[in-house]
Amino acid sequence: MRHLIKLRILPILAFCGLCSMALHNVQAAELSNFATATNPKVPAPWQYVALPERYAKPLTTIDVQTVDGKKALRLLADKSWGTVAHPWSGAAKTMTFQWRLDKALTQASFKGKATEDTALKVCASFDMPDDRIPSGERTLFKLAQFFSKEKLPTATLCYVWANLEAIGSIHNSPTTARVRYMVLDTGAQSLKSWKQHTRNVADDFLKAFGAESKTVPAITAIIVGADADNTSDNSLGYVADLSLLP
Repeated sequence: MRHLIKLRILPILAFCGLCSMALHNVQAAELSNFATATNPKVPAPWQYVALPERYAKPLTTIDVQTVDGKKALRLLADKSWGTVAHPWSGAAKTMTFQWRLDKALTQASFKGKATEDTALKVCASFDMPDDRIPSGERTLFKLAQFFSKEKLPTATLCYVWANLEAIGSIHNSPTTARVRYMVLDTGAQSLKSWKQHTRNVADDFLKAFGAESKTVPAITAIIVGADADNTSDNSLGYVADLSLLP
């Protein structure tokens, strides 16, 4: 029985625990701009976070490159998984960013774990009280928290460039409902062109998690990533000018 429980909570630990593992004992007053990078390494306090070793996943290449004359975060996924996470402590604000997709995923969807990949995602994790989690799911989450060395975020909202899903749609992660996807762009119709987005993070949180919480908790981290491990596909994208405004 204990072995079966661990099998059920391992994906939750991997998916929810990423930003907490990366941001242990790190604080930041504002987001570090990719444009400040003096070399391809992502500037601190951004930190690369991979899945635990037990998953043996290749790493997504995440670095800073110059595209169209601007410095941007490059995310090159090749049957891989990876994110960079930035600590944050404060109220949800307006988020602005640009992203560009040069190579899209072709098999990804949010219908099941076997196809749960994202070519581009920009996420915010929240410190929602765990008593807001639905009772059945709360038990499993608390077990995951028990086995984790760090505090797990109870809610994570990811803006994504999807493959099939409609723009504006919201989807629970097939791995854990503690992660919700909001589709801002989809498909391969607008490759190699920058897309500008400005989002009211508080409003979007309520759209995604409003059935659980009528108030918007504090943000604890910002995460950017790309993955193609489940579909064994590959993608290439960029994120630039990411900021949180009052």
